[in-house]
Amino acid sequence: MQPIDNPTAIIDFCLAPLNLDTGSEAEREVRRRLEHVIKTFRAKAPQPVAIDFSSMPSQVINEAAHGYE
Repeated sequence: MQPIDNPTAIIDFCLAPLNLDTGSEAEREVRRRLEHVIKTFRAKAPQPVAIDFSSMPSQVINEAAHGYE
């Protein structure tokens, strides 16, 4: 996987597992907030930032501890 540097592509990748309704008000609000966070972070970073999800360790969620919802 190539590093992702486009804010929209980063948001799409992160939201994909949630399978959200792509026209809902909630989905638009989540995208708006995430885009703001990414743009604010980039404005303060000393150099351009790209995200490489291929080097990210996998996470295991204990559903029994957190509920099966």
